[in-house]
Amino acid sequence: MTDQLLSFGPYTVRLLSEAGGQAIVYCPQSAKEALPLYDLLPAPRPVLAAIDGIDWDRELSPWPAPRAFKGGADFGGEAQSFLDVLTSRILPGVEAALGAAPIHRVLAGYSLGGLFALWSATRTDAFDRIASLSGSLWFDGFSDYLESFPPSPGVKRVFLSLGDREKNTKNPRMATVEDNTRRILSLLTARGVPAALEMNPGGHFNDVPQRIARGIQMTLT
Repeated sequence: MTDQLLSFGPYTVRLLSEAGGQAIVYCPQSAKEALPLYDLLPAPRPVLAAIDGIDWDRELSPWPAPRAFKGGADFGGEAQSFLDVLTSRILPGVEAALGAAPIHRVLAGYSLGGLFALWSATRTDAFDRIASLSGSLWFDGFSDYLESFPPSPGVKRVFLSLGDREKNTKNPRMATVEDNTRRILSLLTARGVPAALEMNPGGHFNDVPQRIARGIQMTLT
């Protein structure tokens, strides 16, 4: 296995690969959590590019919105700026370091990362596989947005997952997550996008690395 650290301004990419990896998974993920996630992936493993240094509330939200929790930060709505860096600098830099173009590019994310992954599918054709895992699909106006702005035709598979207790929250915005996720699945399939939803036992913080690994695996099988 090869373990590299690449820097792109404020972002660090931990790049984990082994011989035979033909797909690249880009995932907002802390560098220290990348190796445990990689170890959960079944062989033959794809390349994992874990992107650290992201301001999640600011850079993974597609448009500004009020904070979700008292004392938290408002959502900055700067996802387009981060996506521009991802596609123009990080992707070419990662693939130059690998010395090969991938057969598949997966964009996978958990929570706000899952929201960002699915939103990005409507803004770029750089990724042909999308995994939105316990995605923040309750985000204000997002399901309405997807009704008007479907994913790029280059997206060949979308995998969604959610905990079956995630809707059981006292936060009224977040309590819509399951209804919105199911609506989004219907919107995707109506547009002819191969998409699936898998419900997992537990809430938002249960079995996070296992859910991410499962989502990555399902986009590539």
